[in-house]
Amino acid sequence: MKLHLSPPATKLLKSNIRITGSKSESNRLLLLQALYPNIGIDNLSNSDDAQVMRKGLGTSRGVVDIHHAGTAMRFLTGYFASQEGKEVLLTGSQRMTERPIKVLVDALHKLGAEIAYEKNDGFPPIRIKGKKLTRNKVSLPANISSQYISALLLVAPGLGNGLELDLKGEITSVPYIKMTLALLEQIGVRTTFEGNKIKVYPKESVNSKTLVVESDWSSASYFYSIIALSTVGSEVILSSYKKNSLQGDSVLAGIYKNWGVDTDFRENEISLRKVADLKPENLNLELSNAPDTAQTIAVTCFGLGVGCHLTGLHTLKIKETDRLVALDTELSKLGADITVSDKDLILRPSYQMNKDVAIDTYNDHRMAMAFAPLAMKTSIYVNDAEVVSKSYPDFWKDLEILGLAIRKS
Repeated sequence: MKLHLSPPATKLLKSNIRITGSKSESNRLLLLQALYPNIGIDNLSNSDDAQVMRKGLGTSRGVVDIHHAGTAMRFLTGYFASQEGKEVLLTGSQRMTERPIKVLVDALHKLGAEIAYEKNDGFPPIRIKGKKLTRNKVSLPANISSQYISALLLVAPGLGNGLELDLKGEITSVPYIKMTLALLEQIGVRTTFEGNKIKVYPKESVNSKTLVVESDWSSASYFYSIIALSTVGSEVILSSYKKNSLQGDSVLAGIYKNWGVDTDFRENEISLRKVADLKPENLNLELSNAPDTAQTIAVTCFGLGVGCHLTGLHTLKIKETDRLVALDTELSKLGADITVSDKDLILRPSYQMNKDVAIDTYNDHRMAMAFAPLAMKTSIYVNDAEVVSKSYPDFWKDLEILGLAIRKS
């Protein structure tokens, strides 16, 4: 599906949008619910990723295909490896078979897991024969995707002796690790995180409890971008959010102050309001704790004609696509002066924007959504726009509520 996006009739926006639960929190809680069935979940994400995660957790034998869902691949690898009696072939899309899984598989092997590569060493598909794992000490490089680490932490309370995890080096994406530990604590699992050592203690059962998933801050990022590109006085209210969020992407509230967007935390919702036209000449941001915001921030800067230097982006190379290369390609088509390496992005101020450019999305939901706010400035096309269903199925409908003109092309 190819969409044509045009600016709204007015750049003074006023709207209320309800966003479903965080994909990151939802997938963690779904796994914990599989370990402890008396856990209830409210405001679960309606994303494709949450659906394939739930379907995978309900499978005991045969093929489990998680399509493009990287989180599900990592989390289900840990889950099936630790579930005695389950035997599956875990696979996904062509891109998923190119995304490395070796670091996690090696760690699980050290704990006694039985996992074999079906085709290429270090990559899915993988064949897993679940076992009762009793070894409880393992180490991992600290600068890898936090999903590898969380995959081990989530299954840790179900292991016979819990888990002691030693992280070697400087830790990447600490907020996502803390999110996992906080959710474990909420269901009564004891954890400690001191220096580079994490301990999760075993827990045979938990008390019945219903947990409410906070709405997704990554999804909120696109509305921050839209408001930044709108006129002073524009406001959008998003629910359901809280000030003391577990999600690393909640740093958006501070970052977007640079462009005059204020965040007002209210009961169970946030108000994003453009209060000033601020355009810093160049912005330096270290995003290793919130790498999923990088695409949105880079596009916002380009839309405003300001420069930025974004660092800490090494994990973007192994996402749904190589996001740094994709950003370079698509922003260049629009007229941007951009340079990327394997871990950072430099965007120089631009004073023009090419019209009616077709943005390729590379099977990556965040490419489609990050570029969509540019329709506040000019008309663009988005190829394969249905890819947003991976995390935010209602995205295009919600942009129409804001007033953007969207039509199939």
